[in-house]
Amino acid sequence: MALTAKLAPEFQAHSSRDRSDLSYDRMPAQKNARFWLGGSMPPNQLTTQLCIKFTSVILLALTLWIAFAASASAAGASAATTGRYINLPGVKLWYLDTGQGTPVVFIHANTGTSTSWKKQIDAFSSAGYRVITFDRRGWGKSIADKSSGAQPGSVAGDLDALATLLNLPPFHLIGVAAGGFATLDYASWRPNRLRSIVIAASNGHFISESAMKQLRIEIAVPSFESLSPEDREIGVSYRTAHPDGVKEWSEIERSAHLSGSPMQDLHSPNTFAKMEAINVPALVIAGDEDLLAPPALMHLWASHLKQYELANIRGAGHSLPWERPEEFNETVLTFLGKH
Repeated sequence: MALTAKLAPEFQAHSSRDRSDLSYDRMPAQKNARFWLGGSMPPNQLTTQLCIKFTSVILLALTLWIAFAASASAAGASAATTGRYINLPGVKLWYLDTGQGTPVVFIHANTGTSTSWKKQIDAFSSAGYRVITFDRRGWGKSIADKSSGAQPGSVAGDLDALATLLNLPPFHLIGVAAGGFATLDYASWRPNRLRSIVIAASNGHFISESAMKQLRIEIAVPSFESLSPEDREIGVSYRTAHPDGVKEWSEIERSAHLSGSPMQDLHSPNTFAKMEAINVPALVIAGDEDLLAPPALMHLWASHLKQYELANIRGAGHSLPWERPEEFNETVLTFLGKH
């Protein structure tokens, strides 16, 4: 007892000194925290304020990260919307690839480029399709390259090379006017790569079929070749109602075909027998103001397809998707939805 009593004061003094030292060790942290938060405050309030400050820092960092990710995504979307080059045999091809879903590939007319599909790109990508357009070799920004392949090649050949490099699953193929020639050509050659085809405002390029020759003679417009490209290619309804649209179409047409670039051949000549062998579902769209491929002419060659649907769009000329985009898009999207 005496020993305990004797040691107790020393033990108590030592314990008190330890507690004092521990308290002293905590003081800098408390002082620093209070200084950072601006003044002194009770410990519970100090803890709350520290949590608020920490949460604010985390939220700021998260906001900055989201902004950066959105910026990167927008940059990628912009690149997809504006297009890019790809090297194929015989051509440095300009193409656009945007959207997600089943691919839909568009082939432009002799009077256009991939820009001619501007009224379809957003509509089809918004409908859940992956939209691909390209400038045909010798048109727009696509430059023939003799060092990498034979010239002039074929539209079907370039399309097949593009589809292979992009590793496309079976896709829908849409062509207008001369783009329709190539669409039929490709469907005959590579039917296993296609889900369906759409041909708009196209005579099909059946140069060896006597029935087509005779009908073209019967429907020929006097002095047709002396007409301006606008009068030949655009329906009177659109020319009258949309002068700004005609002007934009003309600007594309004037710079569409690169000077000195040869016309590409078909992979094989289009014939009625060739059409009868195509097993791909087809939609054939005519415009009732089309001077180059009126409904009667299109119905003649389309009747040789195994499975097809016909559609006529009122007030549309040979540049049908440009002149009547709402009707064209709705008609085609309805068809694609079946296949």
